[in-house]
Amino acid sequence: MSSLIKLMQGAEVSQSLPTKREIQASSKDFVKKLLDSGEYNKQELYAQALRLKEALTVIEKELKDSFDMEGFEAFGLKATYRSGGNTINYREDPVYEQMEKDLKDRQELLKLAQHQELVLDAGGYEVPKVSTTPRKSSLAVTF
Repeated sequence: MSSLIKLMQGAEVSQSLPTKREIQASSKDFVKKLLDSGEYNKQELYAQALRLKEALTVIEKELKDSFDMEGFEAFGLKATYRSGGNTINYREDPVYEQMEKDLKDRQELLKLAQHQELVLDAGGYEVPKVSTTPRKSSLAVTF
């Protein structure tokens, strides 16, 4: 079984640095050809792709962290330094803290109402059964 890197090296590659859109399009075409050929184990290719992605993520982060905090424009990239700004610490406000606690308590009552016939809140009012929205199913993969 050939490695994904060797297969990618053999693919037609533009001499200039491709745009993000071109990379996405050629990558989709590349994997479609591999899958359509039926010659490769797609689970093995996927395993290799995940490992390559992890390696490239680490490499990209280390390279990005090596830059000074100033922008640049080179090789089709435009980097702009952005100041992080400030985040308001809402939890330092006792009113906010109480409202957040009340909201969590209400969520627990709504969850309970989904599984019981009748649930009353602290004021004696019936807690309604609210609708649910299904989450998208997904394939979890670890290595």
